[in-house]
Amino acid sequence: MTPRQKFLKWIYPIFTAFKKRSGKTGRVVNTSKKAPTVPLYTLSFQLNTGETISFEQMKGKKILIVNTASDCGFTGQYAELQKLYADRKHAVEVIGFPANDFKEQEKGSDEEIARFCSVNYGVSFPLAKKSSVIKSPNQNTVFRWLSDKQMNGWNDQAPSWNFSKYLISEDGLLLGYFDPAVSPLQTEFLEILDK
Repeated sequence: MTPRQKFLKWIYPIFTAFKKRSGKTGRVVNTSKKAPTVPLYTLSFQLNTGETISFEQMKGKKILIVNTASDCGFTGQYAELQKLYADRKHAVEVIGFPANDFKEQEKGSDEEIARFCSVNYGVSFPLAKKSSVIKSPNQNTVFRWLSDKQMNGWNDQAPSWNFSKYLISEDGLLLGYFDPAVSPLQTEFLEILDK
C-alpha cells in the first residue's frame, strides 16, 4: 500500500461519518418496482482472469455491483464489501468493477488490482476486468444497463464517483442506486438488501 493509500484508508471513516451527519440518503430506490425491458440475465461480464460469467448463473441471489478504485478516499469500502460478501454469500453476490474514470484513481493492471485487493483487504468476491463505467462509447455493457432506463426500466443514474453501488433483486430487478458515501454495512442499505 502506498503512503497515499494508507492515508486514504485512515480518512475513509471520516468521509462516511460526515455523509451520515449531513442527513442526505445518497440513494435512489425503485419504489414503483418497474421491471427491466432488457433482462439482466441476458448479460455477461469478464472477470479479471479473462473468464466470462453470465448473470444467468446468479439467478436467485441478490447482486451488488460496485465500481471500484484502489487509490480513492472510499477504497476502505473494500473491507466492508468483503465482510458483506463473507457474511451473506449464500444470498448475495458482490462484484467489483475496477475503473479509472474518476481522477485516475485506478492505474493498475488487472493483476495488480487483484493483488492489492487480496493483500490489503482480503477480497475474495469476484473482480471484473478493468473497464469504463461512466456514460461514454466505451462504457461497460453492465453499467450501460444499470444507467439506462430504456434497459433497466427506471434508472438513468450513472456512477457519480468510485464505489457507487447498484443493488439487484433475486429475479433481476434493479432495486436501487447508492452513492459512494453509503456504506454497504449501513443500516439503511442493509434494510433494503434484506427485504
